Amino acid sequence: MHLLEAILLGIVQGLTEFLPVSSSAHLRIVGAFLPQIEDPGAEFTAITQIGTEAAVVVFFWRDIVRIVRHWLLALRGRIPRNDPEARMGWLIIIGSIPIVVLGLVLKDQIETVFRALWLVAAMLIGFGVLLGVADAIGAHRRRLGDLTLGHGIVYGLAQSLALIPGVSRSGGTITAGLLLGYERAAAARYAFLLAIPAVFGSGFYELVKGIGAPGVFSPGETLAATGIAFVVGLGVIAFFMRWISQRSFLPFVVYRILLGIALLILLGTGVLKG
Repeated sequence: MHLLEAILLGIVQGLTEFLPVSSSAHLRIVGAFLPQIEDPGAEFTAITQIGTEAAVVVFFWRDIVRIVRHWLLALRGRIPRNDPEARMGWLIIIGSIPIVVLGLVLKDQIETVFRALWLVAAMLIGFGVLLGVADAIGAHRRRLGDLTLGHGIVYGLAQSLALIPGVSRSGGTITAGLLLGYERAAAARYAFLLAIPAVFGSGFYELVKGIGAPGVFSPGETLAATGIAFVVGLGVIAFFMRWISQRSFLPFVVYRILLGIALLILLGTGVLKG
């Protein structure tokens, strides 16, 4: 991987991680147009997501500190266990379990068959339609304080679908939240907070595994892509949270469907190989 290619992929990662359009799908598609790369790989994708997840930590820093502090205080019995912030900490932990378990069980498939472009196109279109339906029929009434254990598990299962490029981590979890009746901003905020343990865990796992392993990834280029993803992602997350507080997800739904159709055409005509 050349530095310019890494910069391009870092920009793509930063632009698409928080939007419900699937950053892993975009990295896979853009990589297919780069002759030296073809597929950046699940390892590169997971590591560069450390950058965008660091942007989540910066953006939601006050929320995260408050949740961690209250969770620890409740654990020590210094505040009630049903404290809303402490409860949120438990819900994030519980909601992270499905993707961790499935990520380990389906590791081989994640690195191979799940990255097939035909499957990516189908997921872009299918989950784009589902997001549109959820946004249209959702009640948009519930707030984060209404989260229950059952809802946290549903969110977690939805997040685990993002192991397939094209689903979208934020898209899958936001869709679940909308179907459960949550406000757009509340669904997105919890989706971003829920992703922190899974993304950091996956990213650092791949980083440690790849150090010293020849040909896994290019350290300098990967670092550059991760840094750029952080800077771009920080701007995108601010934009996205403002957008959904006033507007619907329809533009992202249309974009996903058009991108999926375009990808199917490119695959069907032989321009790209699946």
